[in-house]
Amino acid sequence: MLLLKNGYMLDPASGEEGYRDILIDQKSGKIARIAPQGTPVDALLQAFRTGGTEETVEKIDLNGQCVAPGFVDVHVHFRDPGFTHKEDIYTGARSAARGGFTSVVLMANTKPAVDNPETLAYVRQKGKETGIHVYTCANVTMGLQGKKLTDMERLSSLGAVGFTDDGIPLMDESLLREALRRAAKCAKPISLHEENPALITNNGVNAGKAAAYYGIGGSPREAEISMVERDLRIALEEEADLSIQHISTKEAVELVRQAKKKSGHIYAEATPHHFTLTEEAAIKQGTLAKMNPPLREEGDRLAIIEGLRDGTIDMIATDHAPHSAEEKAKPITEAPSGIIGLETALSLGIRELVKKGYLSMMELIGKMSLAPAKLYHLDAGYLKEGGPADLTVFDPEKEWTVEGFASKASNSPFVGERLPGVVSYTICGGEIVYHK
Repeated sequence: MLLLKNGYMLDPASGEEGYRDILIDQKSGKIARIAPQGTPVDALLQAFRTGGTEETVEKIDLNGQCVAPGFVDVHVHFRDPGFTHKEDIYTGARSAARGGFTSVVLMANTKPAVDNPETLAYVRQKGKETGIHVYTCANVTMGLQGKKLTDMERLSSLGAVGFTDDGIPLMDESLLREALRRAAKCAKPISLHEENPALITNNGVNAGKAAAYYGIGGSPREAEISMVERDLRIALEEEADLSIQHISTKEAVELVRQAKKKSGHIYAEATPHHFTLTEEAAIKQGTLAKMNPPLREEGDRLAIIEGLRDGTIDMIATDHAPHSAEEKAKPITEAPSGIIGLETALSLGIRELVKKGYLSMMELIGKMSLAPAKLYHLDAGYLKEGGPADLTVFDPEKEWTVEGFASKASNSPFVGERLPGVVSYTICGGEIVYHK
């Protein structure tokens, strides 16, 4: 048994918060008791009807730190199989645990792609060896080619929690429509990367001030807007669960806002880097701030924050995208897009959203746990007796310097910054998987 004493609990599912003692049954991996602060251990054990004694309970005094449901990130790249020099499932899971995440959903743009039962089984089995919950999407199309749909029904039955060709947009409208119909029958969401390649000259950099600085064409906002507009229309017609990934423009935020008024099937995610940075970062930090979709203008950043505040954007997802230092050292037009984000997500949410008054701590926790869990139908994102003992303990005021990642990669524009919010414990299935 494990007892977390004197923690400030935040449960976005019930809205309950306050100082609580939480007793964890490590044998079952469940929360045994949630009790008022200072409840005697014997009383907790008696209420749980166990033969244990106070001497058999491991006690951790949290000294008022926050206790939240383990975070859930539904958009990560662990590069395994095929690109394990960047990251693998083991190192990605360690990075997630250090950031307070107990559940992650992997994207399927691996090599081979997750378009077949064998690769799906490989990813799922390796994920079971990590200590956290590692789920994966399967591809929408074979080989991410956008031409032929995968056997979505079979992949769903074998454990795929959703479908995506993330990194590559689905350009065939009829193919997307059929994919949405089939995903709906499987009760699984489709998550879409929304950038029309026909409108992009050089990806990863906004077609504005940043592109002009580098003397390249860049990626215009219309590349995202046009795809979001089309795909929301189709999803509304098909009444299928659709998630707009890593939204980057104010126009796309408004399109989602209006679509959500018409249907409960529309979802959207925002990354910490898109609600924190603008294209100025791409000018200052070069390839370390190159990503798809790119960082855009201040008006877009503020629109994303407003979308998070008013519920238009349901969840925060990192789009954790590791690359090697050698790859990121290439010229701006050659280096791959993407940054890592699992270990800085909580801190950026606290600094940019909570401390600046846009979200309460409870609301931030909800967007990092309960909301993404609901979209993918995961048993996560809440704290309840009998519920999963997946918890994150953190000090929102304590600061740390961004350095020395658990990830294989270090491609982050936040390296060297001092950020608030230090994760001290990550507990998954009742076991401590990270402790600072």
